[in-house]
Amino acid sequence: MALTWQPLGHIFDPTEHDLPMGCIDFAQAPQALVLTDRIRVFFSMRQKDTLTTYLSHIGSVDFSLDWRSILNVANQEIIPLGQTGTFGEHGIFPMNVFQHSGEIYGFTTGWSRRVSVPAESAIGLSISKDSGMTFERVGQGPILSATLNEPFLIADGCGLSHDGLVHMWYLFGQRWKLGSESKQPERVYKIGHATSSDLLTWSRTGTAIIPDRIDSDECQALPTVFSADGRFHMIFCYRPYEGFRTGGENGYRLGYAASKDLIHWSRDDPAGGIDFPNSEWDSKMRCYPNVVNVKGQYFLLYNGNDFGRRGFGLAQLDM
Repeated sequence: MALTWQPLGHIFDPTEHDLPMGCIDFAQAPQALVLTDRIRVFFSMRQKDTLTTYLSHIGSVDFSLDWRSILNVANQEIIPLGQTGTFGEHGIFPMNVFQHSGEIYGFTTGWSRRVSVPAESAIGLSISKDSGMTFERVGQGPILSATLNEPFLIADGCGLSHDGLVHMWYLFGQRWKLGSESKQPERVYKIGHATSSDLLTWSRTGTAIIPDRIDSDECQALPTVFSADGRFHMIFCYRPYEGFRTGGENGYRLGYAASKDLIHWSRDDPAGGIDFPNSEWDSKMRCYPNVVNVKGQYFLLYNGNDFGRRGFGLAQLDM
């Protein structure tokens, strides 16, 4: 059974609001937390660090439960960057927020700069004691990082609590590759799967779970998983490993896969209903999706052109 999404338009532009930490644009990787009286959407914003580099911070915006009104844009940082020398020293992008055993947790993708390649990353754990207003790190180190079979670039954790376990889908780097258009190596990464009973110790296979559509160098990022109509559904974004920054044919686009057991996935992008008509703000790129259930209705948040420089939009699943 194919899904059908109805686009609801561009709902948040960071350039129209006062952002904390001196951030002036970008609202990347929107991740929603449904509260009793509002929907809090977390996103990654950028602070100019030098003439050529940025620091990525987490901000948030509150919407009414019908998405029609912006109630508040946070005027403080949600979670501080990592200490000097830690995996989150230079930024957090993204942060996935989920509820488990009555608590609100966040998977933070922390990144730090490298010399031979642009960056390294890992996934950390944080917890909120104030309904998602702020988060505290559960230690300065990561809970998921490089291993023998996944030697670099662990990122984009997406959590789902099911049958006593927490499932995490994440990306892991397979290699760095210097292409014909690159001045520095570009990353190639796939989506993997891990499980845990305590959020600290994880079991993972180190294998890609989503088939490639472009070629073996296809990059797959930021999965979001939800349950509807007796199946599990995953929406993610994908692109070629180079030539993607300007968008267009090589820009990020959305992909889709379905599963009955959260482990084995069948990819069928057309069945995801995610190829709905473009608007000006998302005409060249669609990336960093997040699906949220609001009172039985499913909504898809995603970024458009230029990796979310002008914020994010919304679509609703036609049930």
